[in-house]
Amino acid sequence: MNAFSEEVAGRIAQARSHERMCSAASDFMVESTLPRYSYNFSWQGRPIIQYPQDMAALQELVWSVRPDLIIETGIAHGGSLVYSASLLALLDMTDAIEAGRTIDPRVSQRRVIGVDIDIRPHNRAAIEAHPMASRIHMIQGSSVAPEVVEEVRALAANYRTVMVLLDSNHTHDHVRAELEAYAPLTSVGSYCVVFDTIVEDLPAGMFPDRPWGPGDNPKTAVWDYLKTHSEFEIDSGIDDKLLISVAPDGYLRRTR
Repeated sequence: MNAFSEEVAGRIAQARSHERMCSAASDFMVESTLPRYSYNFSWQGRPIIQYPQDMAALQELVWSVRPDLIIETGIAHGGSLVYSASLLALLDMTDAIEAGRTIDPRVSQRRVIGVDIDIRPHNRAAIEAHPMASRIHMIQGSSVAPEVVEEVRALAANYRTVMVLLDSNHTHDHVRAELEAYAPLTSVGSYCVVFDTIVEDLPAGMFPDRPWGPGDNPKTAVWDYLKTHSEFEIDSGIDDKLLISVAPDGYLRRTR
């Protein structure tokens, strides 16, 4: 670890001691949710519906883990699929440069699998027309339907290093089922990231038109899953680094 990296690690370790900064971050998460702050951003022309802080964290993880495959549940406008695909394209490019060869788009590449119960036609068309489309494989169906899970597992068997991103239905039961289905596909040393765990920390009644809320959300599913799956641990260092994130306690690193 060089001197700058040591400085960064020291700042992150001390982050929670800065009460005013933490309080401001917490207030921002509450105040930015209803105005749909996360809807303001796009990646390569597609709405991504993520906080920039989590996008920054994901690119750090992808660069570090260097996955061959990223599995995502929840597609929406496709921005996250395009984001993941572009990060994987960069990995292929850097691998080619280091090996002194050119990239041939006809050969096998790192890829993204996206699952959604309702891939709307206009979104599918836009994703399929995107320059990153060759790296994206979409599956329409419930992410916890047995036939969908089996299809994803069969595809994932062809890859060595897998990362998982869960961001579909945010009820406890659904996320808990997703974790059982997809977290085991996460490679040792890689991550299963569970989005919108922030719901547990937001005021009750904030989502009156949604079936989730405090006590019934992705974070409660994560906590329950970890009771019986010691091969995963929460990477609290990421939470301490970001402070502003929709996924507190949601960055799960597979250790064995």
